[in-house]
Amino acid sequence: MSALNNQREQWGSRLGFILAAMGSAVGLGNIWRFSYVTGEMGGGAFLIIYLACILLIGLPILMAEFTIGKRAQKDVVGAFQDLAPGKPYVLAGFLGVASAFIILSFYGVIGGWSIHYFVQYLGGGPAVDAAGGYADYFGGFISQPLAPLFWQFLFMALTIGIVYSGVKKGIEKWNKILMPGLAVLVILLAGYSLTLGGAAEAMNFMFSPDWSAFGNPQVYLAAMGQAFFSLSLGMGALITYGSYLSQKEKLPGAAASVVTLDTVFALIAGIMIFPAVFAFGIDPADGPGLVFITLPGIFESLNFGIIFGLLFFFLLVAAAISSSVSLLEVATAYFMRRFAWSRQKAALIVGGLIFLIGVPSSLGNGILSGVTIAGNDILDSMDFLASNIFLPLGGMIIALFIGWGWKKADALDASDFGDTIWGNFWLYVLRYFAPLAIFIVFLNSIGLF
Repeated sequence: MSALNNQREQWGSRLGFILAAMGSAVGLGNIWRFSYVTGEMGGGAFLIIYLACILLIGLPILMAEFTIGKRAQKDVVGAFQDLAPGKPYVLAGFLGVASAFIILSFYGVIGGWSIHYFVQYLGGGPAVDAAGGYADYFGGFISQPLAPLFWQFLFMALTIGIVYSGVKKGIEKWNKILMPGLAVLVILLAGYSLTLGGAAEAMNFMFSPDWSAFGNPQVYLAAMGQAFFSLSLGMGALITYGSYLSQKEKLPGAAASVVTLDTVFALIAGIMIFPAVFAFGIDPADGPGLVFITLPGIFESLNFGIIFGLLFFFLLVAAAISSSVSLLEVATAYFMRRFAWSRQKAALIVGGLIFLIGVPSSLGNGILSGVTIAGNDILDSMDFLASNIFLPLGGMIIALFIGWGWKKADALDASDFGDTIWGNFWLYVLRYFAPLAIFIVFLNSIGLF
């Protein structure tokens, strides 16, 4: 191992690693995206398929990413170059870096919207025109050329600041603060939401499946995409975080903890949102506007609604930052090694580039609204490219690498499973089931299946 790797930063504790990995997983994908995708895909049926995707594909690939990172002790590209020199598996590393740039570019836009709403609630709530309501307010805000860019810049500055500070003093320190705080907040808000009168209908919507939906391929596509987006799979974040682990740490328990906590968080977020939606007769399939249009309208109708709104958008901002930090770290770690840059230089340059790449996604709601790609606006196109193409392809290559590209004994040893029934089942899933399932969903997403 090189002198550079001997000086590689490490997590201060196992708990710090688990909370940071959970922070990567818990983000807008669990609150903003999970809620509206569940609504659009019919509730209970989607939830069953989503949980199956998490268990049968998400957990094995997450475990694979941790294993690759811990063994290689390098960034996502360097890990594959080290473990499989000269092999095409390194494509997964470059897809991860590209995904970090693409996802964080539009993630920063939505994170900026969240900060804007949080600040509005600090001042007593958004100044809404009675005639147009929150739909006009949201549309008017995101279509402005400069204001959303300011909030996007602020969001990216916060993200860069945490990554700039390092693994222990930045990423681990802030996740130790944010993750417990988020857990308390989402439970409190869910408990309050259940008192609003729509609890029975919401529980029925979330947990009683419409069996006809199981025949709809789009539900499977959405569930797989959501699983990848929610767990941060295929983008290299978990390989990068795993690379900061010492070799003495055991992986299976940590992987199970991250997947369980992430899934529970998503479910509680649904319980937080849907009772309020049904109590006020709102369509749960309202799409992304559910968070920025529908919920603020509900908050206005509640006693202490300003406080509810303030806490909700703080939750949204904190969850977004915990995930954006992991995305920026993927690219930062790669540029640090590739160009021998300091962490501070890499974080500033990469973060600045990502902000600039995100500008069209923001302006696509206003002066660039006429620009579409395959019928989608710029932000949705970036989301589709990353979530439905890059992440599944990256995840598939990672599965194939563990299943076929690495010696069985080395993979089982590196994973801490050993030659056990669980280790062999894990390899079987990564060799056969996960790549096939991902490939079918990928073909469907690009219209070839």
